[in-house]
Amino acid sequence: MKNFSNLYIFGFASVLVIVVAALLSFVSEGLKPLQERNVEIEKKLDILRSVDMTAGIDEAENKPAFIEEMFAKNISESYVINANGDLLEGRDAFAIAKALKAEMQQPIETRGLPIFVANNPETGTKYIIPVLGKGLWGPIWGYVALNDDYTTLYGTVFAHSKETPGLGAEINTDWFMAAFKGKKIFDEEGNFTSITVVKSGADPNDPHGVDAISGGTITSKALEEMLRDCLNPYVNYFKKQMN
Repeated sequence: MKNFSNLYIFGFASVLVIVVAALLSFVSEGLKPLQERNVEIEKKLDILRSVDMTAGIDEAENKPAFIEEMFAKNISESYVINANGDLLEGRDAFAIAKALKAEMQQPIETRGLPIFVANNPETGTKYIIPVLGKGLWGPIWGYVALNDDYTTLYGTVFAHSKETPGLGAEINTDWFMAAFKGKKIFDEEGNFTSITVVKSGADPNDPHGVDAISGGTITSKALEEMLRDCLNPYVNYFKKQMN
């Protein structure tokens, strides 16, 4: 009788685990489209933020719809290039931006490099590049917007998932991101320099340097590496456009 009772309990528990697992799987699949849409909306918002085109979003009753409308209105086009600076037909820039980690694992010869173009009558045309790297505790990512000289930064947006509050987590604060505005990724001879994040404080006259976050040196240097590694594949394209 005791063995039968144990078998019954074991069987009941097994069935319960299977049922709960099936329900969780069903719910997860049902929520997947919503989760994907939320990711898409968040990325579109970050692209708009990199070019200061988010006015009115906080007051919007339906923020996702408002972001979609603003994105369609202000991001005039997007396309994908390769490391030689040639246009890749049939590739979707936004799809690559959503799966940037997987794309960056591809050999540079076959990698797709997405570009988003923003047009504003007051500020002109901007070229927006997605970036992704490794912080101290997890991934860091963002968008870099360049002026139409392909060397001067117009705006940046950075984000993280696990950086230390008050230290490395400061990369997504307005004061830190604002320091990149006006900095240049090429020197006067046309050599790619990217941006240096200086621990001891950048020279105010340095067109390629910004101050590192106090106490967040590792994350600051990781961000510097992210910018260099992600922007460098675009150099051939930038130089073609400059000529």
